[in-house]
Amino acid sequence: MTDAEYLEKYLNKEKLKEGLEKLKQGLPVQYIVGNVDFYGSILKVNENVLIPRFETETLVEKTIEYSKKYLNEPYKIIDLGTGSGAIAITLKKHLNSSVDAIDISKEALQIAKENAKNNAVEINFFQSDMLENVKNKYDIIISNPPYIAYDEEVEEIVKNNEPSIALYAKNNGLEFYEKILKKANNHLNKPGLIAFEIGVNQGESIKEIGQHYFKKANIKIEKDLTGKDRYVFIFNK
Repeated sequence: MTDAEYLEKYLNKEKLKEGLEKLKQGLPVQYIVGNVDFYGSILKVNENVLIPRFETETLVEKTIEYSKKYLNEPYKIIDLGTGSGAIAITLKKHLNSSVDAIDISKEALQIAKENAKNNAVEINFFQSDMLENVKNKYDIIISNPPYIAYDEEVEEIVKNNEPSIALYAKNNGLEFYEKILKKANNHLNKPGLIAFEIGVNQGESIKEIGQHYFKKANIKIEKDLTGKDRYVFIFNK
């Protein structure tokens, strides 16, 4: 389905002309429509949150699979950098769990809260810079953090529209993995799971950081549906 066909499907006749004009101006179709389907849930999105993508659906799917295989329910979960709430909402729907979700952006948290309410799930949202304001321990720590290096080439439609705070990170994009893993030992149960979405060239670097802080953990780099390294899973035994 083309973007124009997508607009025709979701916008009424009155809004379609305006929507097509915005499309010509380079606005993402998801922001024009105002929502996106993520793993069967309809989520509100706007310029304050990253648009959830197919790769993140696979992160969630693998996390559900590993949780049921290796961990004990009910699960205590925290989603770091929740954005629209896509990950937190989906895990709450599919796992017997209590879910906390944090973001540094008040505007993103407002969208996430709306999405949780619209999807009839209870999630505890609060503001934090990753684990800075977190006190509890969890069975699952999951994050799709900003991981694009500042000098990395990015599609114009992404660079011009999606929030930079959700895209870019220092230290060649590794800043937030280091920040999370440095504190994660104080917040992860045994057995426990850390699940990351990553940039395609970051797997080995993140594995190395993970091994530094979790010396006895089993760490796996996994691929997305296109065969690119896209996920790191840390199994805390």
